[in-house]
Amino acid sequence: MGRLRYAGTLLGHLWRFAAENKVYWIVPLVLVLGLLALVIATGQASTPFIYTLW
Repeated sequence: MGRLRYAGTLLGHLWRFAAENKVYWIVPLVLVLGLLALVIATGQASTPFIYTLW
């Protein structure tokens, strides 16, 4: 639960940074990097199960 709280805090800080400095281009960049990390993490977690099918 601590990691989820930390991620929420980090996203809140990034949002405030973007709003204060008018750099809204950073928001899609962070979202794309987060989605890429999620795809890599789920891909690595499911790899052992895929190997058992072959």
